[in-house]
Amino acid sequence: MSVLKLGLPKGSLEEATYDLFRRSGWRIRASSRNYFPGVDDPEIECALVRAQEMAKYVEQGVLDCGLTGLDWILEHDAQVHYVSDLVYSKVSTQKAKWVLAVRGDSKIERLEDLAGKRIATELVEFTKRYFAERNIPVEVEFSWGATEGKVAQGLVDAIVEVTETGSTIKAHGLRIIHELLETNTKFIANREAWEDGFKRRKIEQIALLLSGALAADGMVLLKMNAPESALPGIIGLLPSLNSPTVNHLYQSDWLSVETVVAEVEVRELIPQLRAAGAEGIIELPINKIV
Repeated sequence: MSVLKLGLPKGSLEEATYDLFRRSGWRIRASSRNYFPGVDDPEIECALVRAQEMAKYVEQGVLDCGLTGLDWILEHDAQVHYVSDLVYSKVSTQKAKWVLAVRGDSKIERLEDLAGKRIATELVEFTKRYFAERNIPVEVEFSWGATEGKVAQGLVDAIVEVTETGSTIKAHGLRIIHELLETNTKFIANREAWEDGFKRRKIEQIALLLSGALAADGMVLLKMNAPESALPGIIGLLPSLNSPTVNHLYQSDWLSVETVVAEVEVRELIPQLRAAGAEGIIELPINKIV
């Protein structure tokens, strides 16, 4: 039987990825003792790999597909097939950004001011190419961590660091002067695997259901009954992906109404629906919207 080799990101996104797959229909059983989690699908084999290295292994065919950031794909200049975007993180659903930051009291205001200066970052190759393409000579060194502290202490002139909100960078007394790259998680595939019939179908199945789970994040299904006379007022209150579903109850002039809404809206919406004449209101969780 053919098996799809799937790479999962080890590290900060690990638990969020397991939860996303659970909501998509796959149960992944992690173990602290090895890098090969079990999964309740005999057609998939999982391997935990650092996001920084995922694109390299997918490009080489060690893995058929995997989840990693656009930043690390560009860092390795990996030649892979882009299957889908997956905007999620352990913090928020914002896309992260790689930014150039300097000390708050630095005289550096723009990229050109860094000519002949030293920059620390984990995204070394991308940063080198970025400045080379703009004909700005800089020295780029790899940072093993605590990158913000290096520029704060004057060890380097600037850093290129990833951030979602910028709060950590500002907390170190740094100032962002330029955005180099906006990044988010990508589901990528080895190009040969993408041409294989079985593997492509499996990859497309995973991509569809992962995207469906993300689309359902923070959404719920509301169902209720209402007299036909109250329907216009109720419909006016209800947001929907398209329009609410309305059906007549059997041998009755009452109607069944259902729609998908953001969970944060429900606490305000239910009292309004009750006042408008809705009864038997039910709120149901949603795993996927496809």
